Amino acid sequence: MTSLYLISNLTFMIKWISAFIGFSYFRFPGAILGFVIGKLLENVFYKSNFNGQNKFTYSNKNVMQVKLLTLAAIVIKADGKVDSKELEYVRRFFISHYGKHQSDEIFKIFNKEIKNQNQSLEEITRSFSLNSRYETRLQLIHFLFGIAKADGSISKPELIKISQIASNLKINSVDFESIQAMFVKEENSAYKILEIGPKSSIEDIKKAYRIMVKKYHPDKLQTKDPYLLKGAEEKFIQVQNAYETLKNKHKF
Repeated sequence: MTSLYLISNLTFMIKWISAFIGFSYFRFPGAILGFVIGKLLENVFYKSNFNGQNKFTYSNKNVMQVKLLTLAAIVIKADGKVDSKELEYVRRFFISHYGKHQSDEIFKIFNKEIKNQNQSLEEITRSFSLNSRYETRLQLIHFLFGIAKADGSISKPELIKISQIASNLKINSVDFESIQAMFVKEENSAYKILEIGPKSSIEDIKKAYRIMVKKYHPDKLQTKDPYLLKGAEEKFIQVQNAYETLKNKHKF
């Protein structure tokens, strides 16, 4: 609230600052012109950032968070039930990454979305594809798998829905199978995480590990967003664990 108050006051001063600058160069006519220009800038700001009730609207970041929560709702409802553990996973995730105050604001919309899905999957995924990098979309798939696994297992309908979302987000099949293997443990999960096959040589394993370390290292994202960094760290650890598993298996 304090930051919005300061921004509002600074915006209010724009027309007076513009008037002063205009007066400095062109005396009284310049002051009038400066004031008019400043007023126009002020109006543009308010139309862009405030609604009719003088409440600050969602930023682009918050809009994407709401869409993220909507995708979470789609996955939670995929198996025909709303599991409390999956809901709690989403809540804890957002509070830990964005703080309680900011999370509470978008949970209000999330609660509506979980009861009444009013946006198509295609519309939401198209928005992510157009407005986010590939690395960010990989983090999104990781987040959705985390939700599905929150109740202890990933059901077939949940897996199908996440796969559909990944396809719409243009995630390639190898990357998808790698992230899936981090949550669905099978005999060859370590190979899948490193994006190689069971017949890979020791040199292939080492090479794959180096590639995956670069791919999922948190520094690769070049962001301070806690959601992205946390997901990258989790996948980075999974890659390291997979490599250690194969090292022990092949004794190198």
